[in-house]
Amino acid sequence: MAKVKPHVSETPATAWLKAHGVAYTEHPYEYLEHGGAQHSAQVLGLDPFAVVKTLIMQDESAKPLVVLMHGNRTVSTKNLARQIGAKSVEPCKPEVANRHSGYLVGGTSPFGLKRGMPIWVESTILELPRICINGGRRGFLVGLDPVVLTNPLGARPVQCALAE
Repeated sequence: MAKVKPHVSETPATAWLKAHGVAYTEHPYEYLEHGGAQHSAQVLGLDPFAVVKTLIMQDESAKPLVVLMHGNRTVSTKNLARQIGAKSVEPCKPEVANRHSGYLVGGTSPFGLKRGMPIWVESTILELPRICINGGRRGFLVGLDPVVLTNPLGARPVQCALAE
């Protein structure tokens, strides 16, 4: 008998995806505090390069922005700042990130954000055939075509990845 994966109830992210007619698959997993994209990739048997993390950062004026990055790469904040015309960029403190996104850190999705923010995506993510990205809850990824990140989401490509 086939094992049935548990269905995750709707989140603002899945509601956004449905409203935009985006096809996606659900990938629930056992959440591990501070496990990050590497943990979810390992548990789900995915390549961490194709698991995309959603990072809430801010510029020198404390204006929030979203960066989408490979699960096994780090953001070069210097390169990112230069490409987006900011003096500096740094990660938001978790409580600030939660307030900006409407999600808890570890469950942040770029879809269905509480407030509009510029979204930047590492350009090599757009070359992948399929990605997994947070579905709006800790322990829940959605699989989809990365073209969704640029259209309809509106993320703009940048090159700011550092190998981990």
